[in-house]
Amino acid sequence: MASNPAPPVTTIDPAEAARFGAMAADWWNPKGSSAMLHKLNPARLAYIRRAVDAHWQGDARLMRPLTGKRALDVGCGAGLLCEPLARLGANVTGIDAAPENIAAAQAHAAAQGLAIDYRTVGVEALDERGFDLVTSMEVIEHVTDPARFLRGLADAMAPDGLLVLSTPNRTALSRLAMITLGEGLGQIPRGTHDWNKFLTPEEIEPLLNAAGLRVTGWSGLTLNPTRGFVLSEKTTLNYLLTAEKIASA
Repeated sequence: MASNPAPPVTTIDPAEAARFGAMAADWWNPKGSSAMLHKLNPARLAYIRRAVDAHWQGDARLMRPLTGKRALDVGCGAGLLCEPLARLGANVTGIDAAPENIAAAQAHAAAQGLAIDYRTVGVEALDERGFDLVTSMEVIEHVTDPARFLRGLADAMAPDGLLVLSTPNRTALSRLAMITLGEGLGQIPRGTHDWNKFLTPEEIEPLLNAAGLRVTGWSGLTLNPTRGFVLSEKTTLNYLLTAEKIASA
C-alpha cells in the first residue's frame, strides 16, 4: 500500500499567522495597529538602498537601482516593503503566511498601479529560486524554527544574491521598549512579541553560517526623539544585517 506523502516542511506558526492576518485591514494606516512598522520603514529602506549599492557597486544617484533584479520579501504583510522595492525597479514577489495580508497587499498595489506578485506561502514551500535580493523584516522572531527558516531564505537566493534581514535584539532594552512600554502602552498590539524568541547577533550569525551564508554588514536601529528610528552602531534595540552565499570551494 502506498504511503501518504510527508507534509511540506514549514516554519510558519499558525497562531502568529492568524494574529497578523487579523491586522490586515489596518496595515496601511500609519496611525493604526502597524504604526510602528510605518515608523521603521524609512530606516529599513535607507539600509537596503545602501546595501544594494554596495553589493552591486551601483550609483547612489540612480532612481531605480534594482532594475532587472528579482526581489523576494518574506513575511511581506500587506506590502509595506514590497511597494518601495518595486518603485526602485525590482520585479517583486511578496510572500506571507496570512491570506488576509496577501489580499490587502494585492488591493493596495493595484490601487497604486504596481505589478507585484503576492502569494500565500512559506519560504520553504516556494517553488522559485534565484532571487537577486531577499528581504525579511521582523519575521524570524515569529517562526517556529529560525535555523530552518534561514535555510529557506538561503535556498531562495541566487548564487550572487543579497539577503537583508532585520530583527529585535534580546536585551533588557528591547524588553523595556518593545514589550513593557510598546505593548503595555498600546503602541504595539499586545501579544505581538515573545521576548524569549528574539535572537542576539551572536546567536543569529552561526545560524546564517550553517545555512551557507556569511554576514557582510551590520547596523543597529535606535529611536531618536526628534528623528524617529535611525541607523546606528548600537544594536541593543534592533538590528539589520546583510549576508551573501558562501562561495563553494
